[in-house]
Amino acid sequence: MDKAERIRELEALVERHNDLYYNSQPEISDAEFDALRDELASLSPGSPVLGRIGADAADGFPKVRHLMPMGSQDKATSPEEFLKWAAKVCHPEYLVQYKLDGASLELQYEKGILSRAVTRGDGQVGDEITPNARRMAGVLASLPEPFSGAVRGEVVMTREVHARKYADKANCRNAANGLMKRKDGIGSEDLRVICYDASSVGDALGVVDEVFFPDEKSKLSWLERMGFETVPLRIFASPGEVVDWRAHVMDARPGLPYDIDGLVVKGNEIDPADMARARPEKQIAFKFSPEEAVSTVLRVEWSESGANFTPIGVLDPVRLAGTVVQRANLCNTDMIRSLSLRIGSRVVITKRGEIIPKIESLVENPPDAREIPVPSDCPSCGTALVDEGTRLFCPNPECPKKSLHRLEKWLSVLDVRDFGSVILGKLHAAGRVRTLADLYTLRAEELSSFERMGDVLARKILRNLAARNEVSLAEFVAGLDIEGVGELVTEKAVAAGFDTLEKLRAATPEELSAVDGFGEILARTLSEGLRALGPEIDALAASGAVRIRPPAAAGPLAGKSFCFTGELKSLKRGQAEARVKVRGGSVKSSVTKDLSYLVTNDPESGSDKNRKARAFGVPVIGEEEFLALVEGTS
Repeated sequence: MDKAERIRELEALVERHNDLYYNSQPEISDAEFDALRDELASLSPGSPVLGRIGADAADGFPKVRHLMPMGSQDKATSPEEFLKWAAKVCHPEYLVQYKLDGASLELQYEKGILSRAVTRGDGQVGDEITPNARRMAGVLASLPEPFSGAVRGEVVMTREVHARKYADKANCRNAANGLMKRKDGIGSEDLRVICYDASSVGDALGVVDEVFFPDEKSKLSWLERMGFETVPLRIFASPGEVVDWRAHVMDARPGLPYDIDGLVVKGNEIDPADMARARPEKQIAFKFSPEEAVSTVLRVEWSESGANFTPIGVLDPVRLAGTVVQRANLCNTDMIRSLSLRIGSRVVITKRGEIIPKIESLVENPPDAREIPVPSDCPSCGTALVDEGTRLFCPNPECPKKSLHRLEKWLSVLDVRDFGSVILGKLHAAGRVRTLADLYTLRAEELSSFERMGDVLARKILRNLAARNEVSLAEFVAGLDIEGVGELVTEKAVAAGFDTLEKLRAATPEELSAVDGFGEILARTLSEGLRALGPEIDALAASGAVRIRPPAAAGPLAGKSFCFTGELKSLKRGQAEARVKVRGGSVKSSVTKDLSYLVTNDPESGSDKNRKARAFGVPVIGEEEFLALVEGTS
């Protein structure tokens, strides 16, 4: 799988699991979700998916604002990363607790009486599930003191309960997430809440009392004194001792009553300003190494996507990180050759970030192991496939599979609803729709003749298609399915002055390679792709069905470029970027010397982007300054 294909796959996975987390039953843990985001960020830092914050959209539960922010933690996945963090914060001592693999819950108290139980939601606002929470073990209806404030805990299911009653669920966390937000509350009694944090507020429930807990130790002691079940605490004098303790816990965790996926490490001092950050800098999640298992390669299937063929290893089923693994992406023929993989190979399997199954190494090739067959010809057109090592593909520009994939991509980019792949495949196989222009010649009576279609749905599909009759240049080019060229790539070319289709088609590879974020290969791919698709582009333009939105007149931010980092409070990153673009400015995914502004949720942070911006003399501004700047140009 090439980089562009992997980016598209990751974007789809992140959006899917983000939606499941907030609006359905999660299928993966927070750690697994973070691993997907991390990989996407490394491959495509400017992906719009990274700027979207999930929103709780479940029906039937009131929305309630948290008393204390429920952000995320930075993480270290190796001793080296942890020691680097420890050297930066230099805590006099290190407080270490299990990182529970469950779902966060805030218990709100008024004068010692439980008033609300609120899920994590988007970190600021969550679902109130008080009736369900009252049935969970560890939730106290009243406290021995008239405390007003919030107690934060983790909703977990013990392994014993999971094995006895919910073995059909992949793991304890999935089962717990599904039960805690059931409308009827059934099953909540099988959950327990283990607490690890608290924050007091005044009687008005709004002003944080920063001196109620003088330090973290006293806070944890208070939780125990009130009667909450708490996470075990260990205190160490040095980072090295924490590393040793992590190794011990990794060996011991199979015997724990509940699932954990690492350790939470912090200092004893309470720093309200740090805790208010989306990702506090003075504490960290010290994650465990991925689990490993040994399995056998039973066969290899070749996944086809457009012109590309990707090997997928089918394995002897093995349980790994709470799920059964039967398939692993083998990436490309170079990987197969470098690891000497064969059918029958005994291999080591890990889950990268505890989500993506990967073959790490070869254990042995038994005497009866045999070569993995590699496809030689395209099944769609018969053309000999090209094996570049990192990519196996059909080079025929007229391959039917390519044209079908382009049609699917066009409908996806334009977000044309109800036009399913099955219908499209039948139209393509029949020769009725082979080009983008063909889509706009379809008649309702043709579609309604398909089984289970009907006239109402047929007309709805065509209305949806016709509704997207004006698109941006970036959407138009992305829909052409030129490998590695999506909306973000095209927007960079537009920002560089290639803001019409005519200019883009006339641009030479040398001119495009000078665009920020482009290289010689991408520039050549875009130029050659537009040239090869010339007849299809001309036919689509001649149909008049789709019009490319003309470039906006020079706005007040023309010539200004912005890069965003961190989560904004009052608006999503995509909304902030849209405000820049509509005023003629441009958005960059990284900090460069010619950047106009770096916008961050914490201008004083020591993040890599902040340091790089200061080194280049680029102004680093906060959200309020950004909004004042943008609104002042309206």
